[in-house]
Amino acid sequence: MNNETDKHFMSLALDLAEEGRGIASPNPMVGALVVRDGQIVGKGYHRKAGSDHAEVIALREAAENARGAAMYVTMEPCCHHGKTPPCTDAIIKSGITRVVSAMTDVNPLVCGGGFSSLQQNNIKTMVGILKNRAQKLNEAYMKFIQKKIPFVTLKLAVTLDGKIADPAGKSKWITGKEARKHVHLLRSRSDAVMAGVGTVLADDPMLTVRDVEGKSPLRVIVDSRLRTPPDARVFANDNVIIVSTEAADNERLAIFKQRGIEVLKLDTQDEHVPLKSMLRRLGQLDIISVLCEGGGILGTGLFKEKLIDKIVFVIAPKVLGGKGIAVGDIGINNLENAVGIKDFDVERKGDDIIYTGYPEYI
Repeated sequence: MNNETDKHFMSLALDLAEEGRGIASPNPMVGALVVRDGQIVGKGYHRKAGSDHAEVIALREAAENARGAAMYVTMEPCCHHGKTPPCTDAIIKSGITRVVSAMTDVNPLVCGGGFSSLQQNNIKTMVGILKNRAQKLNEAYMKFIQKKIPFVTLKLAVTLDGKIADPAGKSKWITGKEARKHVHLLRSRSDAVMAGVGTVLADDPMLTVRDVEGKSPLRVIVDSRLRTPPDARVFANDNVIIVSTEAADNERLAIFKQRGIEVLKLDTQDEHVPLKSMLRRLGQLDIISVLCEGGGILGTGLFKEKLIDKIVFVIAPKVLGGKGIAVGDIGINNLENAVGIKDFDVERKGDDIIYTGYPEYI
């Protein structure tokens, strides 16, 4: 097949992989197509950890039509025994003669081994078709596998003059309904949504998914002294963790434990939650993506420690003036050292502008 044909089918496979967003974690999102004589005879995507992988689902649908066909898969097929058998075994047995993949799996248990296994069984392989799109799709998985900590997206709703709250500390609602719906979509695609205790005290958010279809993620409250009210709306249902420190009041800790609310107490030198340690602990819980929704203190801390991988700034056509700035002091004293934003996208939701990009630290 020619390169344009390969791109066409890989694009369809990537579209299919997207169906696993928000449900495949901590595994990667993967889509697979079986193509014979230019026709799709089998397709599949990975639905959740522990279930059949995309390749196996596509081969099952293709059945005997897989013999002599090509497979388009968005990531290198696995070649190790995990919760499921190796996908390479299923591909070899199916009679597939050519495998086209968008990217190599960064997991050291796979990394190149899947392709090697296929090649040893006389199956032609090609890798790199729409590689950039595939890597962006699984950016959280790639960071998690390589660094064992979650991919952190900072979302802030700001005015044109960079304010995230009015003089009373309230931020409901800086942005409009359509932009807020987009944020709920981001929540549904994340393993966890995180907020500082200041945001909880000021806005009493639920941090759940309501305006779109999808599951509500784990909610993580960063609260060094356990000031979060036990009757806060974020506790309306389970699946909440409070990250605190040894400075937390023991009586408050007992209240949360009695209610069955998990509190992670971390060692600290300055009474603030150690953010790197917090992310490592979340990684140990197989949390690969975190959407941080504020507030300014938490976002500033993450920026200062260069822990933010992606930003989503929702900008409203309003001017507030005064205090309540989005990002405080992050240790930068001149424009030459400012954090640049690369690979950014800009889109409009109602009257608001959503600016999405990747911080480039010096």
